[in-house]
Amino acid sequence: MDSFVCKCVSDILDGLRDGLSHFSGASRAAVIFCIDPADPIYICDPQHLLSGHEPRFKELYLDNSDWHRDAGVGRERNHFGYMLPEKNLQLAGLISCGGRSSSVFYQMWFTEHHPDMCAVGPTERWLEHAAWRLSHDVANERELYTGISGSFLKEYATSAVRDYIVDRMNVLLGWDSHLRIFPTLDAVLGVLRTREERAPAQGDLVFVERRSLDSVQFLTRFPDDERPLLDNFKHVRKLLLAVENSERKLVSEGTGIVGISCGDLPEFYLMAEFNGSHGFLKLPGETVCSFSDGSFKSTTRRAKLVHMEEALLEADLDSAEGTELFKIITSLVHNAQQMGFGCTLVVDLNAEPVGLSGQRLALPLDLRQEVNLELAKSLSRVDGALHIGRDLYLHGFAGLLDGHAIPGEDRARGARFNSALRFTAEHPNLVVVVVSSDRPVSMIQEGVEISAQCPWKPLTSCLFQPKTLADWVGHES
Repeated sequence: MDSFVCKCVSDILDGLRDGLSHFSGASRAAVIFCIDPADPIYICDPQHLLSGHEPRFKELYLDNSDWHRDAGVGRERNHFGYMLPEKNLQLAGLISCGGRSSSVFYQMWFTEHHPDMCAVGPTERWLEHAAWRLSHDVANERELYTGISGSFLKEYATSAVRDYIVDRMNVLLGWDSHLRIFPTLDAVLGVLRTREERAPAQGDLVFVERRSLDSVQFLTRFPDDERPLLDNFKHVRKLLLAVENSERKLVSEGTGIVGISCGDLPEFYLMAEFNGSHGFLKLPGETVCSFSDGSFKSTTRRAKLVHMEEALLEADLDSAEGTELFKIITSLVHNAQQMGFGCTLVVDLNAEPVGLSGQRLALPLDLRQEVNLELAKSLSRVDGALHIGRDLYLHGFAGLLDGHAIPGEDRARGARFNSALRFTAEHPNLVVVVVSSDRPVSMIQEGVEISAQCPWKPLTSCLFQPKTLADWVGHES
């Protein structure tokens, strides 16, 4: 493998991993590529993202020659402006995107599909741009190589969101739209940072194409020459008071605030939903991403309860009961997160519930009934733990979790977390869910946090050495 190509691939992988980790949480990246049709196909996967998919890659690339078809993009490397896209391979747990160009015959980039992503579109645009950067760098060759592709991809979050929104807008409105997305995204973050009497923004700000304004049901409009400008964040923040906690919405055509609406929206719109310290960007029928702390994120800001789901699947539970129990736990956790308070849930999978110090109930409450579930949500705010049995009943609240000190306690995590470690270490068949007021959710079983991050280590910048896919499949298998 040519050292220059290794350098290009390594720089892009490093920048891609760094940028996606800020956008979606700790992320890995990998690439499969072939520079010239006569070359073998290579893989560069420094953090083993693709492990477990060897049979599928063997089927796609080694046992099948469809990927090696002539894409008609030519082989003149100075003609790298055209790329034929290759779509997501739809592999479990992965997002993939790539393409073919005159300088790189085939490439496919991969990253993790995190379970709490709003939409995969922005990440696909990110991978697509990684493919463009590799084609550009290889076409420029060593003499003109700038080495900025990795740095560019580290800061690509806003551009990835913008590119996805533009793609959706072009599908619905065509190519002649006058709505400019970068200024609207800047305004969204500017308004988020602006407080009114120390209070963060609440309410909806909707951006629509000028030609669609006539289809908006306005309660009131501002004169054309007196429209508040969108880049006057303080003024826009004040106007949001008029739509806070209501069905009303501020409407902008991308440069100013046109008026206040209440009713149906046009076929295409971009909505910024402000929820205090954070918010969500939405298109018709989908949430694109969230925003907070001056940047855009892929997260839904809702707890990932994958490990709880796995624990329930492993327990001796009827599938219907397990599903219902998972729904109850999810509802309680998401309520605590939305309301911004911490709580603890003891999920007791024993046939007979364990004894738990705290406020017991004369008659347990059936949490399948909505009125009882709503009561449980309120009781979760009381200091102590909710005690939920495998029978789907609430057996008590304000529970105290005690136990002896164990190895692995983390004093930085607080009393809820460490009490849960001690209690579960001494009581089998329990899963304790600890919700912190600042959003992290931990799941603890047998004295161990089962929801802890996977142990793969982040890599510092270095030069990665790709392998041929044939060698990699044989070695990994």
